[in-house]
Amino acid sequence: MGVTSEIDRTPGEFTAAVEQVRHAVLRPEVVVDEMPAPQRIAPFSYAMSGDVLVADEELATGRFILLHDPAGNDAWGGTFRCVTFARADIEADMAADPVLPSVGWSWLTEALDAYGSSYTAASGSVTVVRSEGFGEMEDDGGDAQIEVRASWTPLLSPTAGAGDHAAAWSNLLAAISGLPPLAPGVIPFQRKRGVR
Repeated sequence: MGVTSEIDRTPGEFTAAVEQVRHAVLRPEVVVDEMPAPQRIAPFSYAMSGDVLVADEELATGRFILLHDPAGNDAWGGTFRCVTFARADIEADMAADPVLPSVGWSWLTEALDAYGSSYTAASGSVTVVRSEGFGEMEDDGGDAQIEVRASWTPLLSPTAGAGDHAAAWSNLLAAISGLPPLAPGVIPFQRKRGVR
């Protein structure tokens, strides 16, 4: 009786979904790296980090995680789950806008819709933080950030794969950075730094 390697036990549908994520067509400003995936949330997982870089300036950062439980997960309502995080510095006056959290959530849902990424059981939070320096830190001024944390169950099909969800995440990163949407017909190219 031979020993089965871990790779032999990886479900084919998860392997295919990971390949779709790895080859997703992302916004050209988003540079990605594979990163260690969480091990306790699901039996199979894949993760990548991304930074929005424009003229060597980092405008936003985030993560995209694909989880898979072949037995299904009642909380997910499926066998796959996408988990994302996106954070960017914003102007202090923007942070004071009470509708910004709703707008931040709409950046995610609009990005998913733009890629035809069907999903269910979406949940998450949008946090806006503004800080101001006082005393010895007064000269540092203030700063503000927006952070979107979300998860959803992707409804994968032959025409809408996991790569579409990763591409939507790259659009969320671009939106949170304040970048304009790509013009119709513009095809972004993928830039990777490599595996960390």
